[in-house]
Amino acid sequence: MGRGCEGPMRFLEHFAGILQADAYAPYDRVGGPKMVHAACWAHSRRRFVEATKLNQQDIASARIVAQMAKLFAIDAQARDENMDHAARHTLRMERARLVLAELKAQIESASRTALPSSPLGKASSYTLRLWDKLTRFLDYPELELSNNLAENSMRPVAIGRRNWTHIGHEKAGPRVAAILSIVETCRRLKIPIRDYLAAVLPGLANLSIQRLPQLTPTAWAANNL
Repeated sequence: MGRGCEGPMRFLEHFAGILQADAYAPYDRVGGPKMVHAACWAHSRRRFVEATKLNQQDIASARIVAQMAKLFAIDAQARDENMDHAARHTLRMERARLVLAELKAQIESASRTALPSSPLGKASSYTLRLWDKLTRFLDYPELELSNNLAENSMRPVAIGRRNWTHIGHEKAGPRVAAILSIVETCRRLKIPIRDYLAAVLPGLANLSIQRLPQLTPTAWAANNL
């Protein structure tokens, strides 16, 4: 019911995969011992972009943004060439490590000269503090550089939230989350949502719970498309 860590701690208690998020502190306290924490390059880049907007003479921030663009260009090439995870991993290892080395040197240099309270100083501190999490993608080829896909899928909830403040029950939150998770998964898999729901919902109440994994959008698409 709020932004505290109680909900994520309960939901992700036994999760053993990758959690990619921004630097919101409660995320550090969630998950089991096998949880892999990864950070988002888009959040870091945004801070340096804001620094350039506030001070157009900030050459250091502009250079760092340009260097980050090289990092995103590597993954853009992988997408354009329809690389699988193995091929993208090879490309990243060949090119991204060099980009990262130069990028870290630039940020460390900026952090030594910028005032800690300045936009550049804050952006540098933020990025260096998360460096290990930001570079997790070198070890996990399935990991994207940013979590923009997840954030964009949640945007309709954030946009409509003020309209829903006084409607419904506290149980509506988890139910809406479940529904939107299915809808956004269908969109990612390019499954017609109407077709999927029309095939799955009739008779759902009469199925055993053991069969539910067969009806997820991913499983349904594998068997019907």
